[in-house]
Amino acid sequence: KDILASFSNDKRIVLWDLYNEPGNSGYGNKSMPLLEKAFEWGREINPSQPLSAGVWNWDLKELSDYQIQHSDVITYHNYGDSANHTWFIDTLRSLTQKPLICTEYMARTRNSLFKDIMPILKRENIGAYNWGLVSGKTNTIYAWDTPMPDGAEPKLWFHDIFRKDGSPYKPEEVEVIKNLTGK
Repeated sequence: KDILASFSNDKRIVLWDLYNEPGNSGYGNKSMPLLEKAFEWGREINPSQPLSAGVWNWDLKELSDYQIQHSDVITYHNYGDSANHTWFIDTLRSLTQKPLICTEYMARTRNSLFKDIMPILKRENIGAYNWGLVSGKTNTIYAWDTPMPDGAEPKLWFHDIFRKDGSPYKPEEVEVIKNLTGK
């Protein structure tokens, strides 16, 4: 509540994603009380920015329904291929008219690629951001389910766009991003 109150009118804050992946790590619906409290605290502060908690797993129906109902803007995570991502968007749009923002996507090892997903997001007018940018401290070049005990660079990076020296991991991806964003 202190952080929300301190930055409740800060123009640098786009939205508050109050709870990342409720129910993850096998917690399931045991996460509901904290999810409810997070929204209760957010509404008490009533920041100028919208509140959200990203939908990420349709098997957690009770949590997903609550997130959709209580979020001002629907944020979501999807690491599927283009067909799965399109299905996810269509499902969300069948449940709500609220704006959509994809807050996690792009996993090369799962066929979630900039060249396939970004055109969908652009066509559907869905905001998005990529949580991995430069290989380094967060180790997002490594897939969650593929440990590299020796720390070697994987043959196919899971995430991230740039190497530590600033050069692109895949120059063709940077061109796709530039062409689609006009930047």
